[in-house]
Amino acid sequence: MKQLKVLFVFMLIVVTALVGCNKGDSPASSSGKKGKGGNVVNIGFSGPLSGAAALYGKRTLNGVEMAVNEINDDGGFEVDGEKYTLNLVSLDDKYLPNETGSNAKRLIQEYDTPIIFTPHSGGVLALQVFNEQEKFIIGAYTSEPSVTESGNSLTVRIPPNYEGYIEPFTTYAMEHFGKKIAALPTSSQYGKDWTEAVLPHWKKQGGKVVYNSSIDFAKETDFFTIVTNALKKDPDVLFIGGASEPTAKVAKQARELGFKGGFIIMDQAKLDQMKPIAGSYETLEGSIGVLPLINSDEEAVPAFIEKYQKNYKEDPSSEVGLNYIAMYAFVEAMKSAGSVDDVKEIREHMQDGLTNISAEQKIYDIPTIDENGGFASTIVVGAVEDGKVVPIR
Repeated sequence: MKQLKVLFVFMLIVVTALVGCNKGDSPASSSGKKGKGGNVVNIGFSGPLSGAAALYGKRTLNGVEMAVNEINDDGGFEVDGEKYTLNLVSLDDKYLPNETGSNAKRLIQEYDTPIIFTPHSGGVLALQVFNEQEKFIIGAYTSEPSVTESGNSLTVRIPPNYEGYIEPFTTYAMEHFGKKIAALPTSSQYGKDWTEAVLPHWKKQGGKVVYNSSIDFAKETDFFTIVTNALKKDPDVLFIGGASEPTAKVAKQARELGFKGGFIIMDQAKLDQMKPIAGSYETLEGSIGVLPLINSDEEAVPAFIEKYQKNYKEDPSSEVGLNYIAMYAFVEAMKSAGSVDDVKEIREHMQDGLTNISAEQKIYDIPTIDENGGFASTIVVGAVEDGKVVPIR
């Protein structure tokens, strides 16, 4: 009998451990109001919070978190006569789509999240396999057009479609540097799609592609060999991109190897976030990319920058700003829909969500959401000239 009791206790310990393992390896962190009870709406986030893209993931999370904290500090929000607060639950997916899918399952099962933010196209595509069945909205921070062209009725694409950048980027780079381009973007699906869009347009405008490869930022940290091989082809322009930090290292290494031309920078990488890694804007001279939020002339931006700097001790990037305004738009859509959990109604009221955002939160001009679920914001690009970023109209 004693042996059976010991065996039972041992088996109980093993089963408990296995159940614990099945809840996922990534620890959840929350901000805002804890728990599922009462009038609390849980908002999910799955993104890279470790690895090469960790800073990128953290900044997208910061934007959502800042909005959540402001809304809660203001007493929450009212929907159909009831007062609600928000609880943001974040999980690390290490930039791996399969992890995004696993995290989403956990967020749904444990927190019943009506909205899950994710900041990479691979993660969005993984969630689109089951989000309509599981009834949650994807807050998709990716400019990949396919995520809204797929017909998924519960996807909201937050940044503008990257196809809008291709013409101004190409025109600027050709006019200032020449027509030979070498491609060294991230090897992710997003990088491949960007490449398949920009290089044909480059050739259509009379340019020549002299080198076409990619870099796996999750595995590679020294880019000497691949950058050397690209520069042997004597390009006028390098097409680079991915998360800001490794992209900046590619640009810096190209300069160290003697490259004097310009850079076309995919919209995921941000000039202001690349600057500290590159050492200065002089290293990025001739780059064309997304205009940094800190260089924006929108009226609400200065106050937003001041608040963000106070809370996070750094300048806000566009990842921060766009996710911040998206969280406010979702809350306004809930208010207009009269529900915090009817995701179909919330999605159908996203236009009201954008329209009803207060002037204080309108750090970007996003007047409409298109029929496929993409925020229709104005494309604004910037270039590094004489050691500073200037807007290119």
